[in-house]
Amino acid sequence: MKHKLLSSLLVGSLLSGCTMIPEYSRPDYSAAQNWQQVPGYEQVSGRALATQMDWTSFYSSPEFQMVIAAALKNNRDLKTSALNIDEARALYRIERSDIFPNVNFNGDGTIVKSSDESSVTGQGAKSKLYEANIGIAAYEIDLFGRIRSENEVAINAYLATEEAHAVVRTALIAETANAYFQLLADQKLLQLTQKTLDAQQSAYNILSQSLDKGFSTVQDVARAATAVETARVNLHQYSRLVAQDKHALFLLMGIAQDDTVLPKTTLDDVVIKENLDPGIPSEVLLFRPDIRQAEYELIARNANIGAARAAFFPSITLTGTYGFASQDMGELFSSNASGAWSFLPQINIPIFQGGRNEANLELAKIRKEKAVINYERTIQVAFKEVSDELAARETLEQQLKSQRKLVDAAQTVYDISNARYTSGIDSFLSVLDAQRELYTYQQQEIQIERQRVSNLVNLYKVLGGGAYLNRTDEVSKDRSDKQDTISKDVTILMNQ
Repeated sequence: MKHKLLSSLLVGSLLSGCTMIPEYSRPDYSAAQNWQQVPGYEQVSGRALATQMDWTSFYSSPEFQMVIAAALKNNRDLKTSALNIDEARALYRIERSDIFPNVNFNGDGTIVKSSDESSVTGQGAKSKLYEANIGIAAYEIDLFGRIRSENEVAINAYLATEEAHAVVRTALIAETANAYFQLLADQKLLQLTQKTLDAQQSAYNILSQSLDKGFSTVQDVARAATAVETARVNLHQYSRLVAQDKHALFLLMGIAQDDTVLPKTTLDDVVIKENLDPGIPSEVLLFRPDIRQAEYELIARNANIGAARAAFFPSITLTGTYGFASQDMGELFSSNASGAWSFLPQINIPIFQGGRNEANLELAKIRKEKAVINYERTIQVAFKEVSDELAARETLEQQLKSQRKLVDAAQTVYDISNARYTSGIDSFLSVLDAQRELYTYQQQEIQIERQRVSNLVNLYKVLGGGAYLNRTDEVSKDRSDKQDTISKDVTILMNQ
């Protein structure tokens, strides 16, 4: 009987090799096949492909790398997404276990003592029975692939969760970089405002002394006071923004606030790759983790149709045991013990389900169509994001060049106005106006500079942000050594 049971399991395993999952084909998407028609794109040889560049190469500053590495190590949102991967992996292993029979060992003993009154002979008796069995319980032969379809659903849900983690990781790197650059920009604005305030305060003091001597007017002094207080208002504003920027950066890094661990780099010293090559959509967009996540979810929905189809067909469940029985526990595994076995095959044929199976199949098909739409929309959103950042890259570079020329011209106007006032040719009002314009243009220059750097960060992110490299084993030893060095630096930073 044991051989018959094993033969039945073998036949069942052979028959269960097929599934009723529809053949999967990747949907077409409406994104262009190249970026040529996108404003801001220029094909330049020698550029670095974003998909082939790890974040440690894109952000080459050691101080900056420590900031991002700290976020990757300690950020709570990233840790939560990593736990989601572990959860999905466990669920997949649970589903996968249903493919194989569960083999269990059971042992039990029964001792019965009858009373004199209940005994036929009028004398009570004690009976013993000990059993030891090994067998399978309710193993379903997957004839039509229902279990394998559900396993396919589980594994693709797990892979989608891995891609979701990559989405969070890529977004965290970009968010940390932008928070870092925002802090540097606001610090530069704060320094500029402090410098402007000192100059305007000095001018105000000179005018106040001149007013006492009759060399200036009350209007000049009042205008100077207005400029001083305007700069002081901006000083308080930027001081607040710098403090809030630090709070945001420490939250992303996942460490307690300590200004001593912040990099000493200024916005002018930022080193970041500027020659990113977007490649072509067919190679770039499909590397993005959010698109890969959407596709895995689509494949899972497609496999769910196979499980719904299999529910229309009969299912066969096997339960069997083989073991020994004896009245003496010491002889349970000896030659004196009696052999015992059982074999309980069951077949379930769906006849009338009140439309449940039809509704489940229709629901599975609808959910697949929704997944197709979501996949196509994810592609379209990705193409828009890349196109927007490419357009911004060219316009921001040109805007920054023009703004710097504007600052140079405003500086010249201020220098001339100050010289004419010192020579007694013009009133101090022209100096105040020139100084106010110069300060405004300098603020705008810093803001545009921050936008340009953030554009490069966002462009690297929307092109995949190195997520493909993080998913493959084709990583150079140099990169591994660099990551190890950064990790050690972050550990030292954490222990300070």
